[in-house]
Amino acid sequence: MTEPLLVVRDLHTTFSTDAGLARAVDGVSFAVGRGETVGLVGESGCGKSVTALSLLRLIDGAGRIEPGSEILLEGRNLLALSEREMRDVRGNRVAMIWQEPLSALNPVMTVGDQIGEVARVHAGASRREARAKAVEMLRLVGISAPEQRAAEYPHQLSGGMRQRVVIAMALVMSPSLLIADEPTTALDVTIQAQILELLREVQQRMGMSVLLITHDLGVVAETASRVIVMYAGEVVEESPVREIFAAAHHPYTEGLLRAMPRVGATGGRLAVIPGSVPAPTNWPSGCRFRDRCPYAWE
Repeated sequence: MTEPLLVVRDLHTTFSTDAGLARAVDGVSFAVGRGETVGLVGESGCGKSVTALSLLRLIDGAGRIEPGSEILLEGRNLLALSEREMRDVRGNRVAMIWQEPLSALNPVMTVGDQIGEVARVHAGASRREARAKAVEMLRLVGISAPEQRAAEYPHQLSGGMRQRVVIAMALVMSPSLLIADEPTTALDVTIQAQILELLREVQQRMGMSVLLITHDLGVVAETASRVIVMYAGEVVEESPVREIFAAAHHPYTEGLLRAMPRVGATGGRLAVIPGSVPAPTNWPSGCRFRDRCPYAWE
């Protein structure tokens, strides 16, 4: 077997809070193969987004990645790099699509300048080359009249078009790994389907790996080949997508599957998982899902 593109081993990311030490990511390990799409699934508060930020070493302030954690990209330990070396990795070898495109884009720069800036920073492109690259990327992600759109500002575009611009920015340097953090959450269902299809097309064209972070197992079913389920800072289940839909093993995964809306279902309320994710400053002992689990006993 070829070596995975990304290997995460025993990742611990903590935050100092007034309530104590929050162990937001607590011993997470997984791998992403070359050209593979992996879904990282769980409720809000499970640690998915903190895991993504940890991969890019964007944990700051009161947070830190604990010693003993390993993040290997193409065999290179990202946690051992200097900040300058890490800036070369971000946007170049690893790119990220953020959850809310309007907050990810600068409101006072044209979208063409924002896309072209990636080429200027990482490839030393001239202003003219950067502009041409921006138009090329807008065309790649399916935006019509790309020359015109390159001169427009984010507020002049629809939500779906803004998300395409964010994807274009992420793809400028043909990264090895694309991290997509809830890329369709703020979009209506029709636009969601278009964005997911776009991600699938550009992945096949560019041969990159994708780590898709979502709370929606339906999105994973359409897009990923393998799924990792997180709960309370831990990985609780990992499986090929088809197998997890056929026979989930962890009660939390079963709960997520039951809570999915079904086409053609009539009457009744959607199933829910009772309770909420516990606070990372006070994870339960033993199985962290036990307070919400229908199979738990004394």
